[in-house]
Amino acid sequence: MKIGFDNDKYLHMQSEHIKERINHFGDKLYLEFGGKLYDDYHASRVLPGFMPDSKLRMLLQLKDQAEIVIAISAGAIASNKIRGDLGITYDEDVLRLMDVFRSFGLYVGSVAITQYTGEAAADEFRHHLDSLGVPSYILHKIDGYPSNIEHIVSDEGFGKNDYIKTSRPLVVVTAPGPGSGKMATCLSQLYHEHKRGVSAGYAKFETFPVWNLPLKHPVNIAYEAATADLNDVNMIDPFHLESYGKTTINYNRDVEIYPVLKAMFERIYGTCAYQSPTDMGVNMVGNCISDDEVCREAGKAEIIRRYYTEICNIKKGLGSKDALYKIELLMKQAEISPADRKVAVAAMEVENQTHQPAVAIELDDGSIIDGKTSDLLSAPAAALLNVLKELAGIDHEKLLISPEALQPISRLKKNYLGSNDASLHSDEVLVALSISSNTDANAKAAFDQLPNLKTLNVHSSVMLDEVDEQIFKKLGMYLTCEPKTKVK
Repeated sequence: MKIGFDNDKYLHMQSEHIKERINHFGDKLYLEFGGKLYDDYHASRVLPGFMPDSKLRMLLQLKDQAEIVIAISAGAIASNKIRGDLGITYDEDVLRLMDVFRSFGLYVGSVAITQYTGEAAADEFRHHLDSLGVPSYILHKIDGYPSNIEHIVSDEGFGKNDYIKTSRPLVVVTAPGPGSGKMATCLSQLYHEHKRGVSAGYAKFETFPVWNLPLKHPVNIAYEAATADLNDVNMIDPFHLESYGKTTINYNRDVEIYPVLKAMFERIYGTCAYQSPTDMGVNMVGNCISDDEVCREAGKAEIIRRYYTEICNIKKGLGSKDALYKIELLMKQAEISPADRKVAVAAMEVENQTHQPAVAIELDDGSIIDGKTSDLLSAPAAALLNVLKELAGIDHEKLLISPEALQPISRLKKNYLGSNDASLHSDEVLVALSISSNTDANAKAAFDQLPNLKTLNVHSSVMLDEVDEQIFKKLGMYLTCEPKTKVK
């Protein structure tokens, strides 16, 4: 993988900038973390070299000063809202995040349940947290939020919320996903801290859009594609331009809410420390791009992947035609099309030749390895074996797993497990390969190449079964599929 981002520089620069912001306010800083604090795979795709846990590792440099508050809305708990990339509910993800943060040595202080209106499921979740020894606090849904400033910033608004007890100068407010009430949690705390005589500040950590990249930079366009379902729009920050005469990039929701936030700060403190929504941010990611061209190409590739994801979601009944239309417009802005995805073109060429589902994988040098459907192997399984042979320098004519080892698995599926498809999935073939690696040198050499599959692009000429799809994701490969279930 070509590297376009200096991760070490980022870890140092970002932590130092946050320290500066803490010192600016004095007693305490509430830092709203937009996006994912952990496993930020979008950032690692569009900024090659950015590690998915970079933001978490950056916080480790501040761990003696920081504590984490995880926000989750009562509505998300009651509706069993699912985090799409992981397939788990938001409340399950809160518990997962607590374990992850603690395993890194970070202090998780509490959980804030926001927008509460008496949901029984939220009460049950609080009882569960209590049984785990995790403090939780209730923040109520406030009538007129966020426009009725006079009511919100009063004892009848923020004043009715629980005061979240914190003990460290940096309070990081994060959440399982959007709409969790992170900003409201921070603002409520500022109100309560002020009443207690504590000088607390607020800042926002939002990786995208990157404020010091051009508006139409592919990395910023890729952010719009990633949030097409939310209809986020990148835009020049008019408040920053007016105040400083400098062009910076933000997005519509932050720009729209800024006058409200400014009014809230002025009502709480009598003044506002920030002249623009960009001022509120602390993100240094744009300063750590080491190769702009690499990141531009990565951004373009991500936009196309988002197109395939959305069109397949529509086929599954999960996507949005409006989101797809927006992504198509974004592709035009970036001057790209689905035909620019080499693996997609290659997979379709193989399907057209064989009239069977096909999978193509692109190596780092740009070469393409394909996998064809056979009576014994599915296309994903064949593609994985072929690419492992290529990476290990093994002749493609050599068998890594003997047919005698694979055929009993096929018979088991068809004769005893009731499967209509006797060809082997990628997980079954990888298990067989791992067993063969104990006795066969070639199988071991191929098996040892599994870590090198990470970040390789993959395309299937049909939508894959969930088992195969998850295998590619777990291997860290960038998978897309055609929006169909069989060859026409």
